[in-house]
Amino acid sequence: MHRRRCRQRQLQLGAAGAAPRRGAVAAALTLGLAASLLVPTTVAAPPAAAATTGSKKVIVQLFEWNWPSVASECTSVLGPKGYGYVQVSPPQEHVKGNPWWVAYQPVSYQIESRKGTRAQFQSMVNTCHSAGVKVIVDTVVNHMSGQDNGGTGWAGTTYGHYSYPGNYGYQDFHHCGRNGNDDIVNYGDRYEVQNCELVNLSDLATETDYVRTRLATYMNDLLSLGVDGFRLDASKHMPAADIAAIKGKLSRSAYIVQEVIYGAGEPIQPTEYTGNGDVHEFRYGKDLARMFNSERLAYLKNFGEAWGYLSSSKAVVFTDNHDTQRDGGVLTYKDHGEYALANAFMLAWPYGTPAVMSSFSFSNKDQGPPSDASNKTLNTTCYSGWECEHRWRVIANMVGFNNATQGAAVANWYDNGWQHIAFSRAGKGYLTINDEDFAITGRSYYTGLPAGRYCDVIHGDYSNGSCSGPVITVDSNGWFAANINPHDAVAIHIGAKLP
Repeated sequence: MHRRRCRQRQLQLGAAGAAPRRGAVAAALTLGLAASLLVPTTVAAPPAAAATTGSKKVIVQLFEWNWPSVASECTSVLGPKGYGYVQVSPPQEHVKGNPWWVAYQPVSYQIESRKGTRAQFQSMVNTCHSAGVKVIVDTVVNHMSGQDNGGTGWAGTTYGHYSYPGNYGYQDFHHCGRNGNDDIVNYGDRYEVQNCELVNLSDLATETDYVRTRLATYMNDLLSLGVDGFRLDASKHMPAADIAAIKGKLSRSAYIVQEVIYGAGEPIQPTEYTGNGDVHEFRYGKDLARMFNSERLAYLKNFGEAWGYLSSSKAVVFTDNHDTQRDGGVLTYKDHGEYALANAFMLAWPYGTPAVMSSFSFSNKDQGPPSDASNKTLNTTCYSGWECEHRWRVIANMVGFNNATQGAAVANWYDNGWQHIAFSRAGKGYLTINDEDFAITGRSYYTGLPAGRYCDVIHGDYSNGSCSGPVITVDSNGWFAANINPHDAVAIHIGAKLP
């Protein structure tokens, strides 16, 4: 058995444009004659494919950030680092309270929430567009609130569990008559999953034209504010045909990604929804964590469709998101350097559209974002209540790697059978990860890249033709030599080639 390791706070993190955070492992790169060579092999790898449009594919989920903070981040970090899309949390009026999930309990479709006003939302969209970043809105279309006794929403709307004045009445919801409380119990029953209530959330009758039209009206309002796409929450709990009908009522085209959690043997499968747009591939993050935690990185050489996943052109992948990081079985910011390495792999590997998570710190599953006494979300202060994983040097700089390697397939795969892997994105980039407990020394790596000097973007920032960290020299035959510390990596790409 391959001995698994005690996790240490290493390879950590370096905010974009800053020195590595405390506990970071410095790169030990020796560019000398190699004692031995890592011979590349040919491997059947997924083709480069992603469904988001434009040359910048990477999505970042700024979970529960308020609108002024998102706007500022688009200008200062997301645009400069090459993020293509920012996914923002639900913007509609919601129930009152502190937990993170209040945003997923709508009470009206006013753009007024604890994250900001309609005017602030509009300003955020405009600012992000000016920075070259498109906006995806997390959109709650399956249900309304889960409060049996109703109440008053964030913007002052009075509501009941099945009464939302100006929007819906009792007749606009499902009342499935199952399990004594109308809640979903059996995920093996398609009818129950799509007609009963998800944890008491009042389930909209999305098969009716009235509900479809009302939902499309909300989404069209967001489109009028300039948003570029929608992440459709709880899509599994609506028939794919209902989503298609709502999409057909939109005023213009928009990017769509649907939350459909895979369940082995369940009657509702993610593949049913690909006709509407992209779909989250939930198996990806769990399997990636398993490879890093208890199995072998060597197994990743055909990671993607060969594992039974969705088509690469329809999949949105992530190491973790706001749900999975609370449910377990995935790597999260709490795994420090291992999390950074997993994200580096995701951003280098050409399967699906990668989505980077940016979290607030939490110690219990329900905890809400940093807020004032009224539960209004505070401005984001990175590394003080907010984890800002998207700024970590490894992750932020690998977004540039992803952009630089678009359209290039995997080539020159190497693995040692265990926890040391390497591969190129043909002619455009190269990544090697050493997740062993020991350094890999005296080795050379075949990149297939043009000869020259490259910034190692794992440990340094490339800017204006210079590198703040180690420089890798690729020789005329496409090789470089390096020693790589345990639980560390080296990444180079043509977008960070020095003059």
